[in-house]
Amino acid sequence: MSADDGTADDGIGDDGTEAGGTPAAGGQDPRAPDPTRAPAPDATPAPDAASAPDVTPAPDTPLPSAPATGLAALSLPFRVVGALALAAVLVLTGLHLSFLFLHVAPANTVSTRQAKAVNAWIYPEFEQNWKLFAPNPIQQNTTVQARATGLHADGTSFLTGWYDLSARDGAALHGEPLPSHTRQNVLRRAWDLYASSHDDDGRPVGTRGELSAAYLTRLATQRLERAGAGGPGAELTRIRVRARFTPVPPPPWSGEKLAGRPAYRTLDWAEAHR
Repeated sequence: MSADDGTADDGIGDDGTEAGGTPAAGGQDPRAPDPTRAPAPDATPAPDAASAPDVTPAPDTPLPSAPATGLAALSLPFRVVGALALAAVLVLTGLHLSFLFLHVAPANTVSTRQAKAVNAWIYPEFEQNWKLFAPNPIQQNTTVQARATGLHADGTSFLTGWYDLSARDGAALHGEPLPSHTRQNVLRRAWDLYASSHDDDGRPVGTRGELSAAYLTRLATQRLERAGAGGPGAELTRIRVRARFTPVPPPPWSGEKLAGRPAYRTLDWAEAHR
C-alpha cells in the first residue's frame, strides 16, 4: 500500500477484474455482450479477394459427340461405293424420265432424232397409252390364255389344257389394299403390243414384231411355271397363247347391238422362253 495516493491495493485491476481474471464483485466484464444492444446478424464476412488463394479453373470438358449415321458411319471405301451407287441411281432415274417424256410428248425435233433410242428403252416394259381418255373407249374384255407341251420328270411328254392367265392375275389382286399396277397391266399390255405389231395372219409388222412375240411368250412361260403346269419337275418346251374377247353389254338405254359370244385369236406354237 502506498501512502502517497491514499488507496489500498485491493487486488482489483484497471479493467474491473480481480486478480486471476475473475470479475470484481458489483462490476461488469467489459468483454461480455451488452444486454441493451440488439444482437448482430449472424453473417460470415466475405473473404478478402486479395487474400483468397489462387484457384485455377478446370478446363472445359468436351461433350460426347453423337454417333455417326448413314454414309458417315461407314468406312471410306464403303462411303465411296455408296456415293457412286447413289449417283448411278440418280443418272438412271433422270435418263428414264427423259425417255418417258420424249415418248409421251408430241412429236418434236428431239423425239424424232432419238426415236430409235427412245423406243428401245420404252418398249415393251414402259409403254404408255391414253386409251382411258379416248373418245371411243374399249368395249370388250380381253383375257390372255396359254397352254404348253413339255416333259414330265420321268421323261414322258404332256399337253396341258388352257390356263386363264388374266383370271389368275385378277384372283391374286383381289382383296389387296395396295394392288400392284404392274401386275394388273403387264399381261394386257404385252398382248396389246403383240396385236399392234402383227397382222391378222400373225406376220410381224415393223421392227417390234419379233420383240413383242418373244416378250409375250416369255410371260406365258413364267406364268405357267408358277401355276405348276405339268406337275412337279416338269419342263415346258413349247407355248401357245390365245386371247379371248368378250363384249361388254351396252347400257339399257343404248340402241347398240353387240354379239354375245366371245371371240378367240389363237397364235402358233412357239418355243418356251424364260
